[in-house]
Parts: sequence; structure tokens; C-alpha cells
Amino acid sequence: MNKVITIDEAIDKIQDGMTIMVGGFLGCGNPHRLVDKLVEKGTKDLTLICNDSSFPDYGVGKLIVNKQIKKLIASHVGTNPETGRQMNEGEMEVVLVPQGTLAEQVRAGGSGLGGFLTPTGVGTVVEEGKQKIEIDGVEYLLELPLKADVALIAGQTADKFGNIEYFGATRNFNQLMATAAEVVIAEVEEIVEVGELDPNQVVTPGIFVTHLVNGGAI
Repeated sequence: MNKVITIDEAIDKIQDGMTIMVGGFLGCGNPHRLVDKLVEKGTKDLTLICNDSSFPDYGVGKLIVNKQIKKLIASHVGTNPETGRQMNEGEMEVVLVPQGTLAEQVRAGGSGLGGFLTPTGVGTVVEEGKQKIEIDGVEYLLELPLKADVALIAGQTADKFGNIEYFGATRNFNQLMATAAEVVIAEVEEIVEVGELDPNQVVTPGIFVTHLVNGGAI
């Protein structure tokens, strides 16, 4: 099965009001060509789930600056002043989540779990509105899974079935997000024939990947 599509075909699958996950860590491992094309198209009222809002002129930060995001779920926003401005002005809802909790919420979404218990955030604003459960005298927060309509991820090399290899730290949230969306679009530097990859180097199995876009350098 050949899952390769054009970048325009990929972005047309994202509609106003959808929830999207975007892999990356301060822009490292963001699917930059997909993000730039999404900015160009102007799709709006999106809920964005990502580790951070990057920088104003880099990666997912461009979506923030272009005011395409209605709600942001992330663990860090300090490197993008526009995120803080929109949050304080009430232009965008921002949900700040401890990084480990965010990663586990995405993992739970991809694994079909109903949630998980963590002591992180107990006694802070993080616990507001959440169920607390005590086990052996220790209080935990029940954190719910996160899922998306579309995940945009970035890899180094993929075969035409969608088996993906990553390079170094670019793996970050991409690996998790590939499991937690209805449609997964992977932007990769190189696409090869099935059978050309070393199975021991494949991190994301192609069964999770819906479409591939040849994005050149990440």
C-alpha cells in the first residue's frame, strides 16, 4: 500500500474546529512543511495539542501568531510571547499540563486506556476540577487520555507503508502522537520502498500512519 500524498492533499484533511496533535520540542521534530502549509491555508478554530508553542517565527508558533488556534494544550509556552498575550487577553484558551503528564495522556489515548493516576500537581492549580483518588495514604489525580482528529508528525525516513525511523531527539512527542489520532500524517525526509528499512530501526510501525508527505529536511 502506497500512502504517499501531496502536501496540499494532506492539509485539506484538516478542517476548521478540529483537534490536532503536532509532534516536536521547541521546533525540533516539528513537521515544518506541513505547519507552514497549514498557516498558508488559514484553517482556524483549532485545538492544538503539543509539547510547547515554540517561537513566534518557528514551527507551531506560527499557528499561534496567525491566530488559528482556539485552544492550546501544552506543557510550556514561555518561548513564544504571543501565546502569553493571547492567553491574557482571552483570545485563546491555554491549558498548561506538566510535561510528563502530557506525554502520558497522549500515550493513554493511543493505548485505549481510560486514564491514569499521578501525584504530579496535587495541591496546586493543576488539580482544579479533577478527581482525586487516595491509595495507601497517597493522593493522586486522575488524568484523562488525550486524542486528536489529526496528528501531524515528523520522521527521518519511511517506507511506502509508513514504517518510520527517527533521527536523534526529533523522535520526542512524534512517536506517542502517531498512536493517538484518527488520521496520522507523517512528514519525512526520505521515502523508500517497502523492505529497504532495517526493522530494528523502525520506531513507528506503518499500521499507525495514514498518509506520508515527502518533506525534505526537517
